[in-house]
Amino acid sequence: MSENIFLKIINKEIPADIIFEDEYTIAFNDISPQAPVHILVIPKKEIKKLSESEEIDKELLGHLMITAKKIASDLKLNDYRLVVNNGAEAGQTVFHLHIHILAGRPFGWPPG
Repeated sequence: MSENIFLKIINKEIPADIIFEDEYTIAFNDISPQAPVHILVIPKKEIKKLSESEEIDKELLGHLMITAKKIASDLKLNDYRLVVNNGAEAGQTVFHLHIHILAGRPFGWPPG
């Protein structure tokens, strides 16, 4: 395993505003929010980016989506955007797969 900031959060080596955690995932508020609500949902298993996931990860990937839905529901978010960046040119800055939950303001299309 490499050492990235998300692994340090998973291992409780650095603080984070954790809002959900279970055996497979952890979710916390982004330290540089791009919307009034900006939560990151990450797997505890290190997967550098979505394109590096494998068939064996399909249940974990589904669990990430269900977890994002649960968090949005718990926060009573009716409208929200889920974002997964895959690679540096797509905006990924931490190379540990994560889902952004963004809400609290209108979003335009196309993004970026």
